[in-house]
Amino acid sequence: MFAAERRQLILEMVRANGAVSLRELARVVQTSEVTVRRDVRALEAEGLLDRRHGGAVLPGGFTRESGFPQKSHLATAEKTAIADLAAGLVEEGEAIVVGAGTTTQELARRLARVPGLTVVTNSLLVAQALAHANRVEVVMTGGTLRGSNYALVGSGAEQSLQGLRVSRAFLSGSGLTAERGLSTSNMLSASVDRALVQAAAEVVVLADHTKLGTDTMFQTVPTDLITRLVTDEPPPHDDRAATELQALADQGVQIAVAGSSSSGGAGGDPVPAGRQPRRDVPLPGPRRGQVVPGTGPQLRSATALGEQPQGERARVADLRRR
Repeated sequence: MFAAERRQLILEMVRANGAVSLRELARVVQTSEVTVRRDVRALEAEGLLDRRHGGAVLPGGFTRESGFPQKSHLATAEKTAIADLAAGLVEEGEAIVVGAGTTTQELARRLARVPGLTVVTNSLLVAQALAHANRVEVVMTGGTLRGSNYALVGSGAEQSLQGLRVSRAFLSGSGLTAERGLSTSNMLSASVDRALVQAAAEVVVLADHTKLGTDTMFQTVPTDLITRLVTDEPPPHDDRAATELQALADQGVQIAVAGSSSSGGAGGDPVPAGRQPRRDVPLPGPRRGQVVPGTGPQLRSATALGEQPQGERARVADLRRR
């Protein structure tokens, strides 16, 4: 395929989906990510698209939001791996809130196996995933249906959350930065997400690597309110995503990195349920004034931190001192 043909196909994919990862672009045009990155850079110079960490978006992507059909085909393997790891945080008998999004929908499918669970959500997709789970109680918020992401929004949704208290909130979004936290492109969705955060003792953000370093219009969760981030392994060349992860950890966010499929990109084979994370970013100590519950699962690999080899313990201690 000639360069002009590749770039035309890349442009058509971005126009159709709103945002596409470099991995997916490379898979479709059947070339390396290095070549795709060069093509994306050339298209950006012509003003035809904007580059983002690990992907490309339409110009003006700061305010534009892709609909559910487009989002559901992006980073599918990564979302599966993230959902597998995040589901391990949920214990029997807990009460949690789960926000709207394609990654949280994947999480909901795995929560159907947790007995005695109560899930409060404003997402029809999350409720649908749990509809036939006999031992899970689903509580829907009120509100007005937003068809682009099948979520209930507006004052009705926010008012129904007043006075609610649960152990954890699981949220996704359009972008995540250490400076500003989690953000989304829609004002109504952002407002409901903020109400979900107020109802939870701790906040778990689910975000694949393409969202790291991306900032969108409306802030939903400031960084100092994010307890944990569950994400996937950034590509080796994506230094900016790795830098963003370190910046988040430096601000007190506990980070777990899930393994991805052997294909290494979106659209590949799903990660089998229960697969262990490839690696964990060492968990920093609690932020000043923050009370960390003594119960509940911790974000870590199968080997407990105290059982790690001496070299690994030294590496963790060094990172904590930073």
